[in-house]
Amino acid sequence: MSAPRAFWVYRAGFAFCWALMTTLSLLFQVQVARLDPVQLVVVGTVLEASCFLGEIPTSVVADRFSRRASVIIGLVVAGVGFALQAVPSFGAILAAQVVWGIGYTFVSSADVAWVVDEVGGDRVQPVLVRGTQLALAAGLVGTVAAGALGLLGLGLPLVVSGAGMVLLAGWLLFRMPETWRPAAASGPGLRSAFRAAGHTFVEAVRASRASRLVRAFCLIGLLTGLSSEVVDRLWTARVVNQLGLPPWFDGLPHASAVWFTGFALVGQALALGTSVLANRISPAVAGGDRPHRLLAVLTGLQVAAVVGFAVSGLLLPALLALWVRDATRAVAEPVQNAWLHRDLDPATRATVGSVVTQADALGQVAGGPPLGALATRTSIPLALLVAAVVQAPTVALFARLGRPVGRADGAGRTGTVSPAPPSP
Repeated sequence: MSAPRAFWVYRAGFAFCWALMTTLSLLFQVQVARLDPVQLVVVGTVLEASCFLGEIPTSVVADRFSRRASVIIGLVVAGVGFALQAVPSFGAILAAQVVWGIGYTFVSSADVAWVVDEVGGDRVQPVLVRGTQLALAAGLVGTVAAGALGLLGLGLPLVVSGAGMVLLAGWLLFRMPETWRPAAASGPGLRSAFRAAGHTFVEAVRASRASRLVRAFCLIGLLTGLSSEVVDRLWTARVVNQLGLPPWFDGLPHASAVWFTGFALVGQALALGTSVLANRISPAVAGGDRPHRLLAVLTGLQVAAVVGFAVSGLLLPALLALWVRDATRAVAEPVQNAWLHRDLDPATRATVGSVVTQADALGQVAGGPPLGALATRTSIPLALLVAAVVQAPTVALFARLGRPVGRADGAGRTGTVSPAPPSP
């Protein structure tokens, strides 16, 4: 099977399992496990702390050994964590975040680095965009499946999603190609392999510091992480406990599962439609060398959407704001990934990508608990407004990336990374 097709199947399968897990997981934590706002944010903080601590070591595995192996290992470990979340206790849910967070770090950046190496940096943009669109479509199917299973029990989608991740890993084991090979270690044995891995990490940090684009993306990731955790973790609690659900399905068991499945379906359909439309109207902008204006506009819409969700006193306008945020994120993700990975040195591509991901995780770890405590002591809307203020500077950061730079920035191009020296 060709690399693009394998990547598309992987993205669709992962998105299906992801939607199966995430559609009702927060509802499970609110209604079955009975977690309060602080506990909900702590769950997210533990997850992001696990990602923060595991991101660099696992990305070095991808750069020094195999991108393919890293993805497959990550899917299996994450699948176990997905299923463990179905145990309705605060301790078990925290443990599940550690397990699937570490599993996710094996996948994070390794999947994009793999397809960039297999397809080529100049041709990867449409492959990534197509993967995002297929993932959104598969997410719709996963959301419907989550709703159907949720009528039987809110924990059932979590168990099935974990099993699905393991099955996807088994499929990739036989169908995922890999032609890329890491640079040979300086000598035989495990010690040389670890020495080479350490060299990869050092070179990745050096490349990150030398690139204006990577430095900016790290700062953007940090600010985004500081602001996003409270939105991602508390929107369900705001809808259930403050805005309220209509009584239309109160006669059904787990009626809230029907509502949240519907919310997710509408949001994913809007995200898919927006992604397709944006890439048909302005493919040159999305796939250009410097799509800074597009990313600045999308980020500005995200900030405005969080403000709208916070101040709205009615369910429908609040949901519309939330859907706008999700749709703009879906459009921005492949554009941002392609821009970041296009000019990275293949020897450190996954590790440099993980440096950016780690900045986002650090922001979520640092920002989640204070904003969660603010939500508990005052109100969820106030915490959301503070989150919007924190994210707002990222609009200017994206806009500034369009300015030309001189030779001080690596290879002399905006956002490029100078090739790292070859391994000894």
